[in-house]
Amino acid sequence: MSLSPNGFKSVVDIDLLGTFHVMRAAWPHLVKPGASAISISAPQAIVPMAMQVHVCAAKAGVDMITRTLALEWGAAGVRINSVIPGPIDGTEGMARLAPNEAARQGVIAAVPMRRMGTPRDVADACLFLASDAAHYITGAVLPVDGGWAVAGARMGLG
Repeated sequence: MSLSPNGFKSVVDIDLLGTFHVMRAAWPHLVKPGASAISISAPQAIVPMAMQVHVCAAKAGVDMITRTLALEWGAAGVRINSVIPGPIDGTEGMARLAPNEAARQGVIAAVPMRRMGTPRDVADACLFLASDAAHYITGAVLPVDGGWAVAGARMGLG
């Protein structure tokens, strides 16, 4: 109840409307067979988390934009996918969500692979989705999280 309407709107404007505007502006550059666009989402799109209603709503919308544009733009040969990074070491998000060693170890314990991801893990997933190796993949929402989401994203957030 402490989240203001403006706080909610700000996240929706940045994440959801921002994705819409970028995709809309990218269309003239993408409208050719083999083109690919990848959105970056968040675990809150698929795992509800307390105190994150604004992020949950916005990122679920980003993933639905991904699926809908995959449906609409597929006939033009354009592939649209989304990547959901889980706990990624060395990022601003993890610095905020796990600000000390105890919290960091709690996150690691909640990840089935028992480690945080790296920026390289996310980059590799995006590289695959953008490559010819994924030429028949569109509308996918790919968690890159070491199994964190299927374990229920237990990180003390909900």
